Amino acid sequence: METITTPTAEASHGYINDKDRYLARLKRIEGQARGIHRMIDEDTYCIDILTQISALTSALENVALGLLDDHLKHCVVDAAKAGGPQAEEKIKEASDAIARLVKS
Repeated sequence: METITTPTAEASHGYINDKDRYLARLKRIEGQARGIHRMIDEDTYCIDILTQISALTSALENVALGLLDDHLKHCVVDAAKAGGPQAEEKIKEASDAIARLVKS
């Protein structure tokens, strides 16, 4: 998996105001993943495991969509207001992220 970061000393990310909420959601997702592991370890019925995997996938997609929304509202809007090559870069980043989400 490719990770793209653009570090700057004064940068704040669009999700910063919801960071605690995202962390709590991710903690619940971790618990769901451990639960699926336990279900397989305990030879749980296949359909029950698949149901939990579907719920986990949905939870991850919701986090991704929330982060994307925050990115568009904060990072992309700020870059668009500033204009120049940074605006084009942020729009391309968002488009690429959307394309990756659609493929998954």
